[in-house]
Amino acid sequence: MDKDFRYYFQHPWSRLVVAYLVIFFNFLIFAEDPVSHSQTEANVIVVGNCFSFVTNKYPEGGGWRFLKVFLWLLAILTGLIAGKFLFHQRLFGQLLRLKMFREDHGSWMTMFFSTILFLFIFSHIYNLFLIMAGNMSAYIITDFMGIRNENFMKVAAVGTWMGDFVTAWMVTDMMLQDKPYPDWGKSARAFWKKGNIRIILFWTVLFTLTSVVVLVITTDWISWDKLNRGFLPSDEVSRAFLASFILVFDLLIVMQDWEFPHFMGDVEVNLPGLPSAHMQFKVPYFQKVLKEEYHIHITGKWFNYGIIFLVLILDLNMWKNQIFYKPHEYGQYIGPGQKIYTVKDSESLKDLNRTKLSWEWRSNNTNPLTNRTYAEGDMFLHSRFTGSSLDVKCLAFIPKN
Repeated sequence: MDKDFRYYFQHPWSRLVVAYLVIFFNFLIFAEDPVSHSQTEANVIVVGNCFSFVTNKYPEGGGWRFLKVFLWLLAILTGLIAGKFLFHQRLFGQLLRLKMFREDHGSWMTMFFSTILFLFIFSHIYNLFLIMAGNMSAYIITDFMGIRNENFMKVAAVGTWMGDFVTAWMVTDMMLQDKPYPDWGKSARAFWKKGNIRIILFWTVLFTLTSVVVLVITTDWISWDKLNRGFLPSDEVSRAFLASFILVFDLLIVMQDWEFPHFMGDVEVNLPGLPSAHMQFKVPYFQKVLKEEYHIHITGKWFNYGIIFLVLILDLNMWKNQIFYKPHEYGQYIGPGQKIYTVKDSESLKDLNRTKLSWEWRSNNTNPLTNRTYAEGDMFLHSRFTGSSLDVKCLAFIPKN
């Protein structure tokens, strides 16, 4: 192999550095992001509609409940069918002739995103029924999810950890199984291929680290602001660039694959924690309904890169939050030194009154329930908000161009 740009770009060390840096950057932005402490209701474009459509805002009447459940079940079924036969086979396979989607490759990921699309569409169809009925505005489906930003960001942090860890482990596994760079890591490869070492290590490390991550994130056992004590505090511009670099690194993981962009190599990579390169399930065979027996087949690389695209959804939402962040929209305000404060009491968050969400008001008015100023009961963050214009924050587009 010639030692050109591609040689170094796809070198095992380059791939490992990118894969593990993503994990670090995701934890860093979760710790620095003021939205992670917000007590206001979480909203995520498209995904929020799908979540709210399926899980909450159910009307009192049984007929309305039946209609809602029927519509989201129909949306899921339509999404699966359209994803498989319309988008995967017709659009990607026959019209665009994308080699990475040959035969059934990538069909599950396509079906997943197609299902999200149709859940979003059917949620608006359901809204039309509510509007025509009148007096049902409380049940209109929007991108607000019915959970606090603080809780959603904790779930997102655990989800990105799981996705990033499996991705990083998959990259490590590929580096130690494949041989395009035969002189790299000879002793490590010999150790890795002994018996079931790779399988035992995966499940041991996954269970141990995930337990620690979930404990730290969900219990607030470790406070980042108390830990770093304001060392190099971030502002909205630096957080926007950090989120942008995370998106770039997510894409780099896919682009650094030795078979990118067609993924047509003969080498099959084992699934993380499993001894085989694919999982296969048989669909129950009903001769009267199905003309043939169907199998569900998931390959190692599509399993891995499918997870990356799921993580991308969460990372895109994080990036959106940094670009368009305004403190008052998240129940926060700016104090001395441009530091961010998070309002904790529910009364102040009811109408998000900008007068009450200010340092001047909250530091000079007393909460009758505590006999202390409102500011004393708010959460102090070392993260800053400098009021940079949208033009400056949009410079974060540059790393992706």
